[in-house]
Amino acid sequence: MATTRADADAGDDLYSVLALQRVELTAADSVESDLDFAFRLQLQEAISASLAHVPSSPSTSSAPPPLPHDAASPTFASLQSEELMKLDRELADSRQAKLETQKAREDLQRAIHDHNFAKELAEISDDEWEESGDNIEKPLCARDSGDYFFKVYSKGLVIEELVNGERVSLSAIGVGICDQMDNLIFELKKPLIKSGLNKSAAETKALIEGLNAALSMELDRVRVFIDCFPLFQFVTGRWPAKQRKISVLVDQVSLLEKRFSYFKPRHVARNDMKYVYELARAAINSQMTVPAEISRGKTINETCVICLEDTDVGHMFSIDGCLHRYCFLCMKKHIEEKLRQGMEPTCPHEGCKSKLEVESCRIFLTLKLFEIWNQRMKEALIPVTEKVYCPYPKCSALMSKSEIERDASSSSFVGRRLGARKCTKCHRRFCIDCKVPWHNNMTCIYYKRLNPNPPTEDVKLKSLASSNLWRQCVKCNHLIELAEGCFHMTCRYFIHHSELIILVGMFRNNF
Repeated sequence: MATTRADADAGDDLYSVLALQRVELTAADSVESDLDFAFRLQLQEAISASLAHVPSSPSTSSAPPPLPHDAASPTFASLQSEELMKLDRELADSRQAKLETQKAREDLQRAIHDHNFAKELAEISDDEWEESGDNIEKPLCARDSGDYFFKVYSKGLVIEELVNGERVSLSAIGVGICDQMDNLIFELKKPLIKSGLNKSAAETKALIEGLNAALSMELDRVRVFIDCFPLFQFVTGRWPAKQRKISVLVDQVSLLEKRFSYFKPRHVARNDMKYVYELARAAINSQMTVPAEISRGKTINETCVICLEDTDVGHMFSIDGCLHRYCFLCMKKHIEEKLRQGMEPTCPHEGCKSKLEVESCRIFLTLKLFEIWNQRMKEALIPVTEKVYCPYPKCSALMSKSEIERDASSSSFVGRRLGARKCTKCHRRFCIDCKVPWHNNMTCIYYKRLNPNPPTEDVKLKSLASSNLWRQCVKCNHLIELAEGCFHMTCRYFIHHSELIILVGMFRNNF
């Protein structure tokens, strides 16, 4: 936190210096304009005086010709002003990048907290849960890592390829950081500019990039996975690095290692590194197919038709099928809004129905948005009339009736004839007819007679819906609210059109 505050103070000081320099440049530009005007006035008078001593002719005009203004030669003040504007944009971009990084850190901290809290909840007995489950809470602490760790995968490649008829050596790195469930939270692929790198140097550079990325996200507990056996021996200290270049890189790894509270390198097979290998290979392929303008050091920008900002072509997304192109930020906001409305993300172009693929969009999606989209896709595969939710609050898994019936047909449990089914996730039994935990030694009619009132959660939701004038679709049971248009309702889950906005997800039972 102290480092962040120091960086913020340094950034504020830099902004103050920039503002002061702008004031000085404005004054200098004004003085330079006055001097230029005085010089031109004196030159005009000198030309007029010299023409007065020349004999006049009928073809000679008495007025001296005007002096051309050299607009093509910029002044020093204007050049310096352009540099200040460029530095100002870079500072704004840097501040925005820090904000995004801080947001990613908070999301990771929240994910770690939720993981640890879920483990604690899983250890609570059902009796204790029934007694005090509604009152259990665990505030989010600044540091709640516990024994949670992250996985760092890195790969460096050095390959000789034929480019424009010449055999050249190309090198690149790929880095992936995952949580304990192997959910990807960060990836990196980029070429290595320096030539003459060997495999060990490229592998070590990839590891350094991965460790720096983990530290920038404040991940202080990591397991490092390495498939290069010499690098694994160097990192664990079993082999000394004999080459000076490798030795310097290994020393950098050792310094980075000391900044982690938990650091565990592991040697794995090459098959376990396929993902980062593909990232490094893609970076090498980009060097082979780079456009001529980029190879000459020029940057190619493309205007996004949504935000109208000039964006680097590397940050433009091309949609498969229709090939419409938009910047990463606009695509992310578009998908986020569509998922919030419960709609399937399609191409933002008006009238275009091309569907977006979650894997192709993964490059600009956050981890949370990626998981939400996958969950929505899973829900969309199950017909509305087939959806069943586990009634246990700690599970609530989504299942299909056909899936449950297949499991029930192979079961020898006597209660299955009375409606007993088993959850595919938590494997606990529930009643498919009453949508409640299994009422053992009790028929559905007798159970409903003993429990005539609906669950407390259902009553609260029904009260909320009534107070907000929400209505329930008779086909899919979704709660909806009239936002605009007439009172006609068309269910989007049966006909892909709707004049109403869905606010609340699928409710597991009818009111």
